[in-house]
Amino acid sequence: MMKALGVVEETDQTTDEVLLSRYRDEGRTADFDALVHRYERELYRYLVRYTGDAALAEDVFQNTFLQVHLKRGLYEDGRPVRPWLYSIATHQAVDALRKSGRHPTISLDHRGGSGGDSEPSALIDLLVGDAEGPLAELQGEERKEWVRSAVEKLPDALKQTLILAYFQDLKYREIADIQKIPVGTVKSRLHAALAKLQEMAKSAQHDGSE
Repeated sequence: MMKALGVVEETDQTTDEVLLSRYRDEGRTADFDALVHRYERELYRYLVRYTGDAALAEDVFQNTFLQVHLKRGLYEDGRPVRPWLYSIATHQAVDALRKSGRHPTISLDHRGGSGGDSEPSALIDLLVGDAEGPLAELQGEERKEWVRSAVEKLPDALKQTLILAYFQDLKYREIADIQKIPVGTVKSRLHAALAKLQEMAKSAQHDGSE
């Protein structure tokens, strides 16, 4: 029992990078299980938001870690595991949605942790939290529903970036690694998404005043 506890303690303290490298080289089931345990809630929530379907999200989650197992030999030592997993999960989600003839959706029931002024999570606050802005007259659930509907209308690339930034609270570099684009492109996509949302909000306000 003491020996088993020691193994668990070591696994809990081992970095994701070490776990994946060791699983790649030694095939230790405990290392794979530890990675699944560390990311199951986070990735599942992301996939539910992205697909809008809990059952589909579960299937995509399972396929994600099947791909982790199959592609473990491609993992390079020291590569950050979190964006690598998100990249696989996003690819699996896009593929699943394509096969079902659907498009990415979004839920506003939860957002990631708040970042500083330079973090992407602050961008959406500029739109929703502006007391003098075009959404000022909307209250609570009405504002929430408007934003959800507006985000649904964004191009997939902008929507995906917004979900990763705002709901998963990922850093610019992590999003860039996931989407395989420069950090500057991540920033420009987020600003483009915000600009489109603001444009839609102003249009809605204008239409409502007629």
